Amino acid sequence: MSLLDAPVYDPVKERRRKIKIAIIITVALVLGALIYLNRYYPEKRIVDRFFTALEKQDYKTAYGIWMHDPNWEQHPERYARYPYNEFHTDWGPGGEWGLVHNHKILAMLHPRGGSGVVAIVEVNGRTEYARVWVETSDKTLSFSPY
Repeated sequence: MSLLDAPVYDPVKERRRKIKIAIIITVALVLGALIYLNRYYPEKRIVDRFFTALEKQDYKTAYGIWMHDPNWEQHPERYARYPYNEFHTDWGPGGEWGLVHNHKILAMLHPRGGSGVVAIVEVNGRTEYARVWVETSDKTLSFSPY
C-alpha cells in the first residue's frame, strides 16, 4: 500500500465515530453535573438526620449527631465545652426554635477559606433560617460563625 492508495471514505463509519464521541461527552457532562450538585451530600445527610431527631423530640440522639458520637452518654466529660443541658436549652422546646415540627434544607454553602459547610435550614416555616456549621473533617455540628 502506498500513499496514493488511501482507504475509501466510509460516511457510516465516520457518523458512528461522531455519535460515540457525542455520547461520551454527554455522559461526562451529566456525571460532572451530578457530582457537583451532590458535593455536600454527606454533610446534608447529617443535618437532615439532626433535624429529624429534633422533630421526633429525641434530643439525646440529636446531641449525639451534633457531637458526632452516638455513645456520648458513656463519656459526657469529653463534651464539657457544650454539655447536654446547654444543648437542650438551645434546641429543646424552650429554645430559639421551639418544638421543631418540620424542616427544609435550603442550601449548603462552603465559605472561602472555611473548613466546613454552612447548612441553611428553614425550621417550622419561619422566615428566619437556622444556620448550622458542619465541620468537614470530623462531621461535628455547631452554630455557624458566618
